[in-house]
Amino acid sequence: MTNLDPSEVVDEVRKLQRAATDASCLARYHEGVRLLRRGMGLLDSIHPVPEGIRTDWLVTRIRLSSTLVAMSSEISGDLAAGLAGLDDVRLLVKTVDDPVLRAELSGALNYNYAAKLMAVGRNEESLGYFDASIADKEYRMAHAADPESRMDSLVRSLSSRGWAHTRLGNVQQARADLTRSLELAEKYELRAMVADVRRNLGTLALRTGDVPEALRFYEETERTYRALDMELPALLRIEQAQALLAAGLADEAGRHLDDLLLEMSAQPSVAREQARVELYRASAALKNDELDLAREMAAAARRGMRRAGCQTCVANAVIIGLHADVRAALHSAEVPAALPTRAIRIAAKMPSPMLAEQAATARMLAVRLDIRRGNLKRAVETLQKVPRPGQLTPIDYRMLRRLCRAELAVAQGSRAKALTEIRSGLTELDAVRDRMGGLDLVSGTALHGQELADLAVKLVLERSDARRLFVWLERTRAQTYRYEPLSAGTDPELAARVAEVRGLGQAIQEAQHDGHPIAGLRAKYNERLREAQRLGWHTGGWGRPRPVAGLNEVVAQLGERALVSFAASGDELVAVVVAGGECRLVRLGSAGAAAESGRVLNVDLDALAPDNLPERLAEVVMASARKQADKLDAQLIQPLAEVFGDRELVIVPTGPLYAVPWGVLPGLRGRPTVVAPSAGAWLAAELTKSPRARKIVLVRGPGLAGARGELEKLTTHYRTATTMTGAKATVKSVLRAMDGAKLAHFAAHGAHEPENALFSRLELADGALFGHEMAGLRQPPRQVVFAACELALNRIRPGDEALGFASALLASGSRTVIAPLSRVGDLASAAAMDDYYRALAVRDSPALALADAIAVDPFRRPFVCLGSG
Repeated sequence: MTNLDPSEVVDEVRKLQRAATDASCLARYHEGVRLLRRGMGLLDSIHPVPEGIRTDWLVTRIRLSSTLVAMSSEISGDLAAGLAGLDDVRLLVKTVDDPVLRAELSGALNYNYAAKLMAVGRNEESLGYFDASIADKEYRMAHAADPESRMDSLVRSLSSRGWAHTRLGNVQQARADLTRSLELAEKYELRAMVADVRRNLGTLALRTGDVPEALRFYEETERTYRALDMELPALLRIEQAQALLAAGLADEAGRHLDDLLLEMSAQPSVAREQARVELYRASAALKNDELDLAREMAAAARRGMRRAGCQTCVANAVIIGLHADVRAALHSAEVPAALPTRAIRIAAKMPSPMLAEQAATARMLAVRLDIRRGNLKRAVETLQKVPRPGQLTPIDYRMLRRLCRAELAVAQGSRAKALTEIRSGLTELDAVRDRMGGLDLVSGTALHGQELADLAVKLVLERSDARRLFVWLERTRAQTYRYEPLSAGTDPELAARVAEVRGLGQAIQEAQHDGHPIAGLRAKYNERLREAQRLGWHTGGWGRPRPVAGLNEVVAQLGERALVSFAASGDELVAVVVAGGECRLVRLGSAGAAAESGRVLNVDLDALAPDNLPERLAEVVMASARKQADKLDAQLIQPLAEVFGDRELVIVPTGPLYAVPWGVLPGLRGRPTVVAPSAGAWLAAELTKSPRARKIVLVRGPGLAGARGELEKLTTHYRTATTMTGAKATVKSVLRAMDGAKLAHFAAHGAHEPENALFSRLELADGALFGHEMAGLRQPPRQVVFAACELALNRIRPGDEALGFASALLASGSRTVIAPLSRVGDLASAAAMDDYYRALAVRDSPALALADAIAVDPFRRPFVCLGSG
């Protein structure tokens, strides 16, 4: 290198700076610093600097110094040193004679200064430097001979200022900057920057409450990065998790962040990025009531963010840790006296306005603790210091404030005022839910209002007011089913991704059959499944919400039937029974005991399913199943028998009771019984006016020994039916045939996926038909019958939001779904279906026909009638 002339040395230094910048983009700051210091040493070796290259040498030194300061402070986390270093570089910039070149260098310097401030939460201060940066760059564009050569720099400054405005809640300014930035990036084909700006637009959408739009922007951003073969920024992954948390999908956010933390542990990364991931992982754990994990992650994030100098992030970590401690105390018998005082002290240490929201949250947590301890005077004083929410205030803040006001009203003896606060809070939550996209997002939203809903049920139960409890149960659970179906078919991109998942599933089965390794295929399958799930978050949509079902409407539609709506408050299980125009409340003992009996019963029914179970084993399992069925009957049905008499039943379960096969219980054998997520969902199914369809579709999947005879028997009942078997029973042809049908019957294997309920599947000739695809039918069949395993099972989210294969059909507009709640033997299923359709031909009522069919052999026929009977 010493043999190079000075101009060649400057060229070499520029190459080193470009390499260092590339390393910085990948967060490899130590590598970048080594390259930059090497370049600085080369510049220092030129002495004296020849007059002919003096400007090039100075400009290169300025750029090198600026980049070195930025990277060094990333590593050290010393903001003050970083800003001081940039101020030193500013003195060098002033020595540049050319005003256009000076504006270019000053624009870059001001951008770095602003970015440093924004990185540690000093967004208001950053705006002035972003303004100066943009002014410098616009001056250069107006006066330089090659104005477009630095367009990427202007786009970056506009986008970053837009992001700062987003963080400050300046929506109009943010949208103006980001829109202009995106237009310029697209015009000049700056593809990587297009992705960056879309990511920022996603953040803006998230701040304004449009979660589906945010997820759409993030998905487009990720696709662009992948198409450019670029490594995904950790920030994008973190923002995707933020969107999931905003939608109440804490489980999904937690898994997403766990994957990211695992990747970070396997490769070098800056502490601040990892600390930010830990911060949101703590938030996800808190929402799932995983308090130890929330504390652990919050403490790790606090340490990392303190080193990075981000005061806002440190405050957020402190609040999550405090929240976990408060929740644990509220779950316990006694609240420590020091805890509310600690919360108030934390709030006092958080400066306003920068940390006003965090301080308010700490005060609200203190209010809840003081209410529990009976210190109402301080609770009132503290709550008065909590500001009213603004337009962009997060939903969790709103719900916590409503909860504090409701709990305080209860403590002051005003239940009516408390219920008014809860009602107002749930109305605010409705506005959030109305903006969600697919079923996943709509069903997840209830998490934000769970404590409000629980308090409402508890208050009404204390007064033993059955009518009022019915109204509140309808207002607080299964809100997904209040929405009118609005299906416009499946998004083409989502359909393509689902088809890829299906093909990979087939490939895995073939590889297993041939004894080949499947680890690579399985990894790819899981990756494509996650991509399909993400697309489903923003490509779906539902119509306007229906009004909450009124008791009088339900009574009128029930006629001679009875409705039993179960509910739990703490460990107390109750039932509201509507029969004969009256509404009664019956207390049923321990919710935990009922859940355990239901769980064991399901295990036993699964064990009984095989067609050729050894006789002795079958006797032992059957005895256990009968015992659990008797226990459930004694707890859930016998106390209600006097109320509903011999009426047909509509049952609205809660939590684990969704998994109870009701026809197995002695008191309900032979009784027509319909299961629905809510009285409103049942009422909507009853009143659905579907076209006068006549088409019958009969489908047989592969690998069912008894299904051939089953379908042949069905064709005697439905001689004009469309029968699809063998190679004809493909996913595409079956979906096409089902659309608009009166009845669709499936004799096929299936599986419920508890972690990804909408991708529960039914096996057809060319692979899996997923629940997600059923939800995309333009006109789902009026009645769907699954002679397949487990497809009546649901994943039950907070607010009794049931999500699964069958529930997706109900939410999409099918009136009735018949499906088993546990595994069913092939021969038992075929026999049950033969009995069902013979009874249906006579009775013309799915609930009546199914009751007759189950009664023949209830423990091997755990089918339920969902929706409307």
